[in-house]
Amino acid sequence: MRKKRVYLIILALIILGASSAIFVYPQYINGLLGKVGIIPPFIRIPEVPFQLGLDLQGGMHLVYQADLSQIQSVEYDSAMAGLRDVIERRVNLFGVKEPLVQTEGSGGEQRLIVELAGVLDFQEAARLIGQTPYLEFAEQKENYEEVIANNQKVIEAQEGNLENPFASTPLTGRYLERAELSFDSITQESQVQLQFDEEGAKLFEELTTKNVSRPLAIFLDGQLLSAPIVQEPISGGKAQITGQFSVEEARQIVRDLNAGALPVPISLLSQQNVGATLGHDSLVKSLNAGAIGFLGVILFMIMMYRVPGLFACFALLLYLMLLLALFKIIPVTLTLAGIAGVILSVGMAVDANVLIFSRMREELREGKSFLVAMEEGFIRAWPSIRDGNLTTLFVSLILFWFGSSFVQGFALTLSLGIVLSMFSGIVVTRNLMRMFAGTFFEKLTWLWK
Repeated sequence: MRKKRVYLIILALIILGASSAIFVYPQYINGLLGKVGIIPPFIRIPEVPFQLGLDLQGGMHLVYQADLSQIQSVEYDSAMAGLRDVIERRVNLFGVKEPLVQTEGSGGEQRLIVELAGVLDFQEAARLIGQTPYLEFAEQKENYEEVIANNQKVIEAQEGNLENPFASTPLTGRYLERAELSFDSITQESQVQLQFDEEGAKLFEELTTKNVSRPLAIFLDGQLLSAPIVQEPISGGKAQITGQFSVEEARQIVRDLNAGALPVPISLLSQQNVGATLGHDSLVKSLNAGAIGFLGVILFMIMMYRVPGLFACFALLLYLMLLLALFKIIPVTLTLAGIAGVILSVGMAVDANVLIFSRMREELREGKSFLVAMEEGFIRAWPSIRDGNLTTLFVSLILFWFGSSFVQGFALTLSLGIVLSMFSGIVVTRNLMRMFAGTFFEKLTWLWK
């Protein structure tokens, strides 16, 4: 019964490994199936590409200095968070996959880091990113209904240009002192509270008096944030936006409003252009180094440990396919540092098998049976494997939490690799060796010692 369970586990692992390999390299499978005519040409395995970082794909690395001289110290973090959100929105206009936009520094000395992998128009990107977020309030045009009807016709005909049904007003973000998240005292629904300065309060009162029962649109960088209906004239410079907001949606609106309201100019400190050729060369060299190292590990394991080493190599191949498939599923943006984390995790995976096989040899030399020696080898090596991997995993989590982008990439791939290496070293190799318990090969001690 136990043998049957082992065979089922091995079968499940083979299916898992094959599925991962097909997901990682679908182009080869599609080409093969197309040639032999097994499946129709219109049926293909989805080809999900790996996400490559700036150093592998090429692109642009920009560093901006934020001018927080006009911002109160208590507003530094919220101002930078709002600024980051706006820049991320602008970056998405380029169609960049997995852009990196983050802040660094503390107090009044804070910088904005922007990495755009695959972006070719560097000047246009730098120009759009460097603009200060622009917040404006707009009212309905006189021919609002006509514009809406014409826009509907354009959408249906799929030709022509859409027209903005709202017209700009003198009220802009320069008059907004702050926006805050609040909750209705009765329904506990999320609300957004607005506070204008003295001049802005007058403009806002005029607008709300003029537009009772009409929407007052709020645009940030030309994108509509919200269009609340004016219920009554609002004086005093205080207003609230209500609606079916979740807490996160309301918090996002608050950050966007504050990003447009707070003057946070940014100036370009440095610009580094990474050419596609350089990125391609780095990728090829990294893959070649990984392949050579992987083959070296396989040869070493087979020469030193013979059949157990062969099983370890199979477990290593399964581990690599699962890891690459996981990179696509999450997805993980691969950088040179991330590839280094993968290579290091391969070493960690082999290290576990070395500890197990060395302990198993000692048990066999003491005259114990194959099955007992194997189980004892795994049991006694486990504390060392566990402590070594957990220690490295904790360090990786610390690096990911406190490190910069490249360090985080290294820490993430290393962490995922460690978790999978423990699975491959303990579960996969162990069950492969259990298959030979009670067979003819068990008696061939030179294969195991």
